[in-house]
Amino acid sequence: MPSQSASPRLTSLDQFRGYTMFGMLLVNFLGSYSICPRILRHTNDYCSYADTIMPQFLFAAGFAMRLSLGKRLDSGGKMPWGRAVRRILGLALIAIVWYTICDFTSIVGKFQKRPALEVLGDLFKRDYFQTLLHIAATSLWILPVVKASWRIRIVYAIVSGLLHCGISWWFNFEWVHQNPSGIDGGPFGFLTWSIPALCGTLACDAVKESGTQAAYRIALSGTVVMLVGWLMSMGTVLYNVRPDDPVAARDSVSPANAKLARDPVIPTLDRLRGWDGTIVEPPFVPPPDSNHRKWNYWMMSQRTANLSYPTFAAGVSLVIYAFCLWICDGRGLNLGLFRTLGTNSLAAYLLHSVAGWIISPYFPAKSSSVGWAMLGFGCFTLFVYGFCRLLERRSWYIRV
Repeated sequence: MPSQSASPRLTSLDQFRGYTMFGMLLVNFLGSYSICPRILRHTNDYCSYADTIMPQFLFAAGFAMRLSLGKRLDSGGKMPWGRAVRRILGLALIAIVWYTICDFTSIVGKFQKRPALEVLGDLFKRDYFQTLLHIAATSLWILPVVKASWRIRIVYAIVSGLLHCGISWWFNFEWVHQNPSGIDGGPFGFLTWSIPALCGTLACDAVKESGTQAAYRIALSGTVVMLVGWLMSMGTVLYNVRPDDPVAARDSVSPANAKLARDPVIPTLDRLRGWDGTIVEPPFVPPPDSNHRKWNYWMMSQRTANLSYPTFAAGVSLVIYAFCLWICDGRGLNLGLFRTLGTNSLAAYLLHSVAGWIISPYFPAKSSSVGWAMLGFGCFTLFVYGFCRLLERRSWYIRV
């Protein structure tokens, strides 16, 4: 029978991280090709497959935080606040240094042409607030409740989402879309990224309590969370453009961005009265373009990390992890590729940027050949996997 307690190292978590890393390699490389299907690209107006990857990083981070801190607390130790904060700040420092190296020439040029404070503001709005810094900021935000009861963590996730909604209504939704546009929610994205991260902590509790038998419960919970996120996105249909609608006509001349609605967060009474009974598209089905539906807070968008999107994606993460738990820890099956990428995920993340510098010039994104694009992806993935495998064989792991 499967063990009823979590093993010292969960194969399912490593496999989940490995799957997430492979998905990142897939969408980051192929997503730059014009021939790439929309489902593998970030278009910022619905939740594509590409958009499910980022929340899984946060889910895994929350799961690992709860697991590592829980071991110390379960053994009678005290909460290591200082050590936890140092590790989070260490990750933040790595993020800033690495993203500076990745765009060093451009950043130096900006400091030479513009005031330093203005350049720093742009860097922290877009260049620095990418995956690693989002994980650090979100981890710091949820740290006070990681050891709290599941009820407190759920309330904390709800309050964080409502706070993001309020800030978006105040200024953040339009500001993130202004040049330079934000990435993955911008500096305030940690508020909604806390939803998948805290779902990760709840999944960890279920595994520690029931072992592999928790897979069904986690999958069912994930399905419910997905449904809640999809229902949240229902408000986006209020922003459909109809020729006979005076509200839609005013929307079409938005002064900041022609794609954005004038009332993107809290719809006006005219919008509510004008609802024609249509419902939002099913998950992963692209919506109408901005000429037929103005961009708003209730659509699923990775650029602004709107409340509906991280909620829906958190449910996706729960379902995928439940499958990993059932098949890996329950049935003893796993993929060596996912193991290698998952056990050294920080190294894989850093190496994927290096692989892009070396491999991408030989496989230009303007190519219209599917075979050439797939060959490039194979070389790109093999580069990252090969180096991670070499580190694994030497038992070298990058940790913060």
